[in-house]
Amino acid sequence: MSHVALFYEKKEKEKVKCYLCPHLCVLKPGERGKCDVRMNKDGTLIAENYGLCSAVQIDPIEKKPLYHFCPGSQILSIGSIGCNLKCNFCQNCDISQTSVEQFLRGEYYEPDEIVEMAREFPENLGIAFTYNEPVIYYEFMLDIAPKIKELGMKNVMISNGFVNKEPFDKILPYIDAFNIDLKSFRNSFYRDITGARLRPVKETLKMIRNSGKHLEITNLVIPSLNDGPDDFHRMVKWIRDELGRDTVLHLSRYFPAYKSRIQKTPSSVLFSLAEIARQFLDYVYLGNITGSESQNTICNKCGRMVILRNGYFVQKTGINEHGKCIHCNNKIIEC
Repeated sequence: MSHVALFYEKKEKEKVKCYLCPHLCVLKPGERGKCDVRMNKDGTLIAENYGLCSAVQIDPIEKKPLYHFCPGSQILSIGSIGCNLKCNFCQNCDISQTSVEQFLRGEYYEPDEIVEMAREFPENLGIAFTYNEPVIYYEFMLDIAPKIKELGMKNVMISNGFVNKEPFDKILPYIDAFNIDLKSFRNSFYRDITGARLRPVKETLKMIRNSGKHLEITNLVIPSLNDGPDDFHRMVKWIRDELGRDTVLHLSRYFPAYKSRIQKTPSSVLFSLAEIARQFLDYVYLGNITGSESQNTICNKCGRMVILRNGYFVQKTGINEHGKCIHCNNKIIEC
């Protein structure tokens, strides 16, 4: 169910130039962009993955992960295929590093079908655009998100943040919360490991913060690639200075996947980096580690535990209906 893409211009000899993300791919007829799902078809840029869903299911909001946005909620989560990054450690490579021709499962949906499913699920918060990179199914997302807002429900976007300003400006009013992957604070990592660049991701993060929308960040810690304390120190200091000390940071444990055979991240490395991060940020969580209390939410003002997490079981022990600490009235949660 292909769809004419947004944000491109026609060039000479039926070439097209895509402006959706900073790759700015120039494509001859029959060529696909770096995302593998936007193709020049006879001089028109086509979003080949429009409506193609690799997954449609209800998830805990904590799975995104979003810890300070409507904790304990369930949300209808959808994903498609394709990605504009080529991370050799990708945890979702079966859906991100493929094309419509190669992907032999999944199902096509109309936007209104997704909206109706979101409306019908009991106690559903809204829609999470997730699993693969939502920017790569931009047109489908844009046809869904405003309708979800009209129903009084929430949209959340889980993204790598590698997107141009104009498209992001257009979708931003409809998204209530973001989790953005900040994969490293070295441009050489982005260039060599992901095939992208750091600066556009930093600009996206600043746009979200300036918009007042809820923002959380995930950093997948990979031994020998982005676990150096000096670079990490620069990253968390930048987050504090540019985005705010209250920015939620998730440090996630890496496991070998796709083309990467680096051994899994030692727990000790995550704990050590978390200590550095807490010098600059109020809320730091560890992911992909079992049996750790570092998933609980501790009020940054009075030091009391206000949310207890055990896997995806969430118990709001010290938060009132306004998202404030019951002990000191400090605002912690958005919803």
